[in-house]
Amino acid sequence: MQRSIVPGLVAAALALAAGSAQAAACDKPLFLTFDTGHMGVAPLVAEVLARQQVKATFFLANEKTLNDGRSLDAQWAPWWKARAAEGHLFGSHTFDHVYWRADRAGGGFDMRPTFGPQADHVVRMDAAAYCAELQRAATRFTEMTGQRMAPLFRAPGGKTSPALLAAAGQCGWHHVPWSPAGFLGDELSSEQFPNASLLQKALRDIRPGDILLAHLGIWSRQDPWAPAVLEPLITGLKQRGHCFATLAEHPTYRDALRATPTRP
Repeated sequence: MQRSIVPGLVAAALALAAGSAQAAACDKPLFLTFDTGHMGVAPLVAEVLARQQVKATFFLANEKTLNDGRSLDAQWAPWWKARAAEGHLFGSHTFDHVYWRADRAGGGFDMRPTFGPQADHVVRMDAAAYCAELQRAATRFTEMTGQRMAPLFRAPGGKTSPALLAAAGQCGWHHVPWSPAGFLGDELSSEQFPNASLLQKALRDIRPGDILLAHLGIWSRQDPWAPAVLEPLITGLKQRGHCFATLAEHPTYRDALRATPTRP
């Protein structure tokens, strides 16, 4: 083993151990996850998670930010490094936020990147190209943090097919959707779905074991979700006896993560 990768492996092992200890004392766990976005609420999210002592799982893509940068660029590298040091878990969201559109009859997939040089064009990817796209986010994460990414991914929009999942699985990636009640609504219209109603619905419907989905900034929502809802949601769920863990402790993923805890 090369000396340069030891710190990342040690950090990953410590994070898994800490998650195990937390889960052992928790019989109503929830799994809070964040996909990247315009990053406008990222500092607030980090403050709330630290204040509430909540560990989350982040799925990383290189998305456009409010200052016309990118969520994985040099400006945000210290932010990701700090979250990694805090013991959160990280997975891929595809580097260019690539949507699955269709399986191709001759093999491969029609995909539509949201960002990057082929943004908003339908491109063909074979299994190897899709695996490489997932790995790009993992490689950038290691460059920013010195740690390795978990072998987890979330397809943009949650859009997949059995063939796409099989292709990702062949190169070691495990897909993470979200629970129906775990869709927290931060990408919905704030006129039709105001923050107060989203909070009320989440507190009413979320059940133990649910995977919750939010973002680090959504362009389309006029009244941002995170400042109004995130901390009241966490405190309200805690009052109902829930606790929070990363996906390293989720029964669907923990065995796979312990067998192969990080992406090279």
